[in-house]
Amino acid sequence: MLCWFCAKAARGSCRFCARGVCEDHAKFGPFLLEVHRSQVRGRSEGLVVEDAVQCGTCRPRSQPVPMPELD
Repeated sequence: MLCWFCAKAARGSCRFCARGVCEDHAKFGPFLLEVHRSQVRGRSEGLVVEDAVQCGTCRPRSQPVPMPELD
């Protein structure tokens, strides 16, 4: 796989859009793996990876998107 930006060999792929990125273009940030209800506290908690690879070009939405067709 080649880097989306410079065509060098990719060292990873963006967690959100899967574009290949080399070490020069890779960015890192949090990624939410799952959300579950805590049985101890009774509230929602998330499992987050702190340093997931990101390309910096894609823009994951900050709010959930309704998908009523899956209900």
